Amino acid sequence: MADFIGEIEGPVLDLGAGGGVPGLVLAEAWAGQSVTLLDAMHRRCVFLETAVSKLGLAARTTVREGRAEELARRDSMRSGFAMVVARGFGPPAVTAECAAGFLRAGGRLVVSEPPEPRAERWPDDGLSRLGLQHVRTERVHDAGFVELRLVGEPAPQWPRRTGVPSKRPLW
Repeated sequence: MADFIGEIEGPVLDLGAGGGVPGLVLAEAWAGQSVTLLDAMHRRCVFLETAVSKLGLAARTTVREGRAEELARRDSMRSGFAMVVARGFGPPAVTAECAAGFLRAGGRLVVSEPPEPRAERWPDDGLSRLGLQHVRTERVHDAGFVELRLVGEPAPQWPRRTGVPSKRPLW
């Protein structure tokens, strides 16, 4: 994933960090970057805290526990990231909606895709509602990725309240 992403200037958020992939890998690869690992499950966050400590990444890697829909509305995290990465967070509409509030203007969302990525998973009309624009979809080393960019500031209504993006996806 680091090959696909290239250089990044600013803090990075791993949305739904789970077992730490790709967040811990990127934190290790990008020695100068601040990385936040976000997950809603306490048990996963305890694991991530332990991993961050054992890997010596605590000075620039933070673990945050909570729902993305709630944390994306907090002043401390809203529009605070140059990049959001996600692997297995949820369907495209849910991932895009939850990530949009974390991105600053011009920020990038990079999502791992199934082995055969399909452009129709990320429709332009759905993305534009969130202020996102498709940049590219490609395969790198047998993995698929999509890159989106936040055009302008995130709209204040995104993400909707907890659970709504999953129950009523935008596309």
